[in-house]
Amino acid sequence: MISERLRSPDYRQWRANVEATGGCAHPVRLRGSSRILDRDGAVLVERTGEIFAPCGNRRETICPACSDRYAADTFHLIRAGLAGGDKGVPETVTGKPRLFLTLTAPSFGPVHSRRLSARGRVIPCGCGAHHREHDPALGTPVDPDSYDYVGAVLWQAHAGALWQRFAIALRRALAAILGVPAREFRDIARLSYAKVAEYQRRGLVHFHAALRVDGPDGPHDPAPAGLTHGALRDAVLAAARSVCLEVARPDGTPLVLGWGSQVDVRAITPARAATVEDDAGEITDASLAGYIAKYATKGTGKTDGHPDRPIRALEHVQYLDVSPHHRRHIETVWQLGGLARYEALNLRKWAHMLGFRGHFLTKSQRYSTTFREIRGERRTWRLTDTLDRLATETDDLNGIPPDLDTITVINDWQLVGIGHRNEGERELALAIAERKRDLRQHRRTEGTRP
Repeated sequence: MISERLRSPDYRQWRANVEATGGCAHPVRLRGSSRILDRDGAVLVERTGEIFAPCGNRRETICPACSDRYAADTFHLIRAGLAGGDKGVPETVTGKPRLFLTLTAPSFGPVHSRRLSARGRVIPCGCGAHHREHDPALGTPVDPDSYDYVGAVLWQAHAGALWQRFAIALRRALAAILGVPAREFRDIARLSYAKVAEYQRRGLVHFHAALRVDGPDGPHDPAPAGLTHGALRDAVLAAARSVCLEVARPDGTPLVLGWGSQVDVRAITPARAATVEDDAGEITDASLAGYIAKYATKGTGKTDGHPDRPIRALEHVQYLDVSPHHRRHIETVWQLGGLARYEALNLRKWAHMLGFRGHFLTKSQRYSTTFREIRGERRTWRLTDTLDRLATETDDLNGIPPDLDTITVINDWQLVGIGHRNEGERELALAIAERKRDLRQHRRTEGTRP
């Protein structure tokens, strides 16, 4: 199939469409026309035929090209809120109270683990074994029959609600430090954050978050004098310990959900280091954005074989290439999703996500820019580049590109299909995406050399 595509008469046009998407593995195929008109309605540029639009999937396992683009957008969104100086965020944010927070899930039963001693030696697991770094048993229950799968699924389904309660509790704790009622906190300060969910080996998420305290109008306002890094740290720890949410098990008995005992809080420094963590154990803002962006593009686990698409029937679970632990987790999600008590959770829709119903990346309103603004800037840049090239190729424009405010873009596209027509085309697109990724990596490497 690859050779047939390479010899086909329309190969050059097909490749140009794929190149335009960066090598998308599941492009949206459109047919129609696009015209750019000047102030007087004259056609400056007209394009007709079939084009490809990127699928936009953030998961690396589904579309590496769109995942790379999503990671890049995430990096700029996070970086702007950490270091400032771009996207409408001032550089003064680096002097505000900032923390890098990790909140984990509680234990629902002993799991196989691999810990290292101070000398770097492997500490025996509870089962008595010295597990290898990539042992597939890591994260799975020591005794699956006693593991609380129901509790784990219910915690996962309410993880987003727990974060919301944590944010409320944190604002109240900060208000108490300032000595004002909680309802007046927004008149004095604002909590800004960006967080990403990451799956642990056991199949439960934990949250990484960059926290920042601003004035009432956002990043341009200085934080209140009473809110220091130490005060923010104390408030975070107090809020994490106090948050809980009570739900009912299938038999009606109450289940109290909260965060795990492992709460990691570290200061964010403005150092422009090449590593995420410096010698003092602090997190640098220059690298934290890349760290968060990396996890925003991952699927449902650190290892391969996790479902990336919705599950339509319980019978399909037996054909999934997943571990017995995750298969049982998915089956528990499906079973609970069939109970009237949990109808509002719509669990079966999220069975492939092991019950997690939230967004992988969320941010507060004033943390930094938005994906819409970042993507809008990219579209504007492409349009400007098109007009610049048009000005150099057209004598009528005298080398002066038209002003963006004086042109009109008219798109008329209809859906033809989604995805490549065969596996050969998809393999070629993946190769193009890989070549582009290697080229970007080469340029970054060359740019960092002295």
